[in-house]
Amino acid sequence: MERLSIGIDIGGTHLRAAVVSDDGRILARARRASSPNPQSVLARCLDLIAEINLPGVRSIGIGVPGQVDALARKVLSGGYVDLSSLPFADLVEQGAGLPLAVENDATMALLAEAAFGAAKGFRTAVMLTIGTGIGGAIIEDGRVVRGRATAGQLGHIVVDPMGRPCVCGRRGCVETVSAGTAFGIHLAEAGLSPDLQAQDLLARSDGPALQVLDRWARPLRAAVDSLITMVNPDRVIIGGGAGPGMVAALARIPAAPSWFDADVVGAALGDDAGVIGAALAGLRVARGSGKRLVMVNGVPASGKSGVARTLSDALGWPLLALDTVKTPFLTELAPVDRLMNRTLGRASYNAIFDLIRDAPAGSCFVMDAWFGFQPAEILAAGLEQAGVTELAELWCHAPPHVIGQRYADRVANRTPGHPGLDYVPELVALAERATPTGRGPLLRIDTTTPINLEEIGNWLAQAFPQTWLFQLLPATNTHGEPKAGGRAPL
Repeated sequence: MERLSIGIDIGGTHLRAAVVSDDGRILARARRASSPNPQSVLARCLDLIAEINLPGVRSIGIGVPGQVDALARKVLSGGYVDLSSLPFADLVEQGAGLPLAVENDATMALLAEAAFGAAKGFRTAVMLTIGTGIGGAIIEDGRVVRGRATAGQLGHIVVDPMGRPCVCGRRGCVETVSAGTAFGIHLAEAGLSPDLQAQDLLARSDGPALQVLDRWARPLRAAVDSLITMVNPDRVIIGGGAGPGMVAALARIPAAPSWFDADVVGAALGDDAGVIGAALAGLRVARGSGKRLVMVNGVPASGKSGVARTLSDALGWPLLALDTVKTPFLTELAPVDRLMNRTLGRASYNAIFDLIRDAPAGSCFVMDAWFGFQPAEILAAGLEQAGVTELAELWCHAPPHVIGQRYADRVANRTPGHPGLDYVPELVALAERATPTGRGPLLRIDTTTPINLEEIGNWLAQAFPQTWLFQLLPATNTHGEPKAGGRAPL
């Protein structure tokens, strides 16, 4: 079912709001003028929420300029719009009656670009947003780099120690010379019209025009080069209202030859990045108490255990396998007949759902089991009890005769209590009629071929569309064998 969230992007000029679906589509929009008065901004945010609050909206995310401790939900500082004097997140949440996430505005934009835009599929990305000020954010291995709380304030990289004073208390921050406001200062100093845009100056190409562009873009080029050296990202993304003009101006100033290099590109989502990213962050809060589960399903000897182990190793998600839970009991209670084996299997099945239930909110798991040995309603009850809110299914299969032969080859090494060779004809018949549960997005895996982690990674990115905090699958394509071609992002 489609999930909706409201994203709000607080800027120095406008407050933008949108209702966004979990696949990044914008369903409704609204806008208000910004204000330096925090109470006015709070009231306008609540007005925006009320205006576009469609049925099905589950949460809110708000991108705020300045320093934000996202985990503590506190605004610590700001420039033109400074909300640090208010318990802003609590007041919005109470006023709107919906769970809320608050982040730095540039972080919100990068979350959107990582999910749907210019940073999608990249392991490490840096973003700079050029607006009234300069925002910044870094994602590494899909996670926002936060430091002690507020890492990523990239507009306050010092490019001139003797330069203009900055609101942060230092001098010569790149924001003071390369933000949108700074562009207006450069125009005034050159005696040019304040109505001119960067694109106008690029079209003119006369001395004063090029001088303004140089004074505006060259400090940012230096800051970008420093970021590339420090972070070594796959890509640097330039966004914000003045982002397109800055990208064009930067094209005139090539990077100096260096050991360090990365592509510098414009944001793909434009002004919508802030509201989309904020909505995605809000959706994550809405489902924060839920769990995510990949069910690796298939009949015995279908190859599911190898797939599950490889996927668990790649994702770093705990693997909960039915046989792992059951086998110690088979050993301790031996000899065990087939009826007791089934009884212990049911108990192990329930124990796994209990383990998921008792795990921290937002936990992710890979579960290895033959889910068809229990009625579908038992599975439904287990998932509900465990608090699983996002589910995907890998169906492992092979020709029935192959499955039968695999089982026969392993019988001698199976724990006492498992059926013997006489089970093979029954297993072959089961493999001929077995089907997936159909309870979530489904990917079929032919286990007679090497495991293709890139295919699984791309599928999981679609199955879990909110995974802007993606993990990376290692460069393997079989049971641990090296794969050429690198990684597949989730």
